[in-house]
Amino acid sequence: MSKFIINGPSTLKGDFVPSGAKNAALKMIAASLLTKDKVILENCPDITDVHSLISLMESLGAKTNFQNNILEIDPSGVNKFRPDDDVAKKIRASIVLVGPLLARFNKAQIAHPGGCLIGNRPLDAHMDVFRQYGIKINYKDKYYSFSTPILTGAKTFPCLSVTATENAIMTAVLAKGESTIYAAAAEPEIKDLILILRSMGARIRGAGTHNISIEGVKKLSGTRFRIMPDRIEIGTIICASLATGSEITIHDFREKDMGNFIYKLESLGAKFKIENSKLTVLKSKLNSGRIDTRTYPGFSTDLQSPTAVLLTQAGGVSRIFETLFENRFNFIAELNRMGAKIKQINDYVIEIDGPTKLKGANIESSDLRAGAALVIAGLIAEGKTVINNIDIFERGYEKWENKLSKLGVNIIKEK
Repeated sequence: MSKFIINGPSTLKGDFVPSGAKNAALKMIAASLLTKDKVILENCPDITDVHSLISLMESLGAKTNFQNNILEIDPSGVNKFRPDDDVAKKIRASIVLVGPLLARFNKAQIAHPGGCLIGNRPLDAHMDVFRQYGIKINYKDKYYSFSTPILTGAKTFPCLSVTATENAIMTAVLAKGESTIYAAAAEPEIKDLILILRSMGARIRGAGTHNISIEGVKKLSGTRFRIMPDRIEIGTIICASLATGSEITIHDFREKDMGNFIYKLESLGAKFKIENSKLTVLKSKLNSGRIDTRTYPGFSTDLQSPTAVLLTQAGGVSRIFETLFENRFNFIAELNRMGAKIKQINDYVIEIDGPTKLKGANIESSDLRAGAALVIAGLIAEGKTVINNIDIFERGYEKWENKLSKLGVNIIKEK
């Protein structure tokens, strides 16, 4: 089990280059199953979840080569429709292999997916989508089996679920006939998935909207594609910069991808300079406010925990309403041990009294985004902060000990 040791307080200075988006990369890796040709992904993040999905692809028969953030996938040898059980149980994104496997084999099997423990995350939306395509589903002993004699287009309703929308898209691109996806999620990562599928020959309309139309084709070809920057990583480093009173410049910045995140921070007093795909975070005096997590373009639930730490440095009482998940406040006990004043009202609401000085402590990360919150807290805190179980943080953040060191942070990683 790895840990970060941070000696603070820290002042960040310099340039930050985000990695490729985790939530885009994982789905594009799965999408390579839709062709027998080579797929090359540039700007692929070197993170644990990507390596886990690569392992699943190799367990199906694919060959891969991953160097310098370029992932080459040769799916021509894929001859299995059940990925490795042990790995599938550990990563929630394994569920997005089902759509491509159905498109390739008309059947798929998978162990119940794992992932972060952030409340009730049922697979109902996925199962509803598959049934709407006429697919038979059997669940026994924590394993799912999917089958259909022929995959045909359909009208589906993923109810704004991101991964269910992605499964609906990948199931449809090789299906016979037309498909329409109503109430589709519209996150930027879905648009990026549609762009790579179009580059492979898919016929898809409605990217970035809640209604997507797909005309099935007989075959997709290989492609070379650059993955979008990770908007969640960008949001995390923005929170870190504001919380430490620092000024940094973030490259490869796409304001539209951030939804209302920048606007909401500006309403709290944050100041930014945006020009030529760069965002500079300026020193800002923050006021209290209210944050409600929503589906895109609303405030991302994945940025809720980093923002909670930021609000410990804002003047007044703030509230965060987590509208998408329960049990996503596992990090507040650790923050309070460091000196924060955070009160949990119920499973969905916390109240933050700021500003407060934080002191270094020996703390533990409980999930991916909680880990991000604790890293920011370590940057703010006076003295030595030890963040244990940082492996879970590295599921989604690439080599942050190196990135933060380049910004002037006194941080080391120990195993």
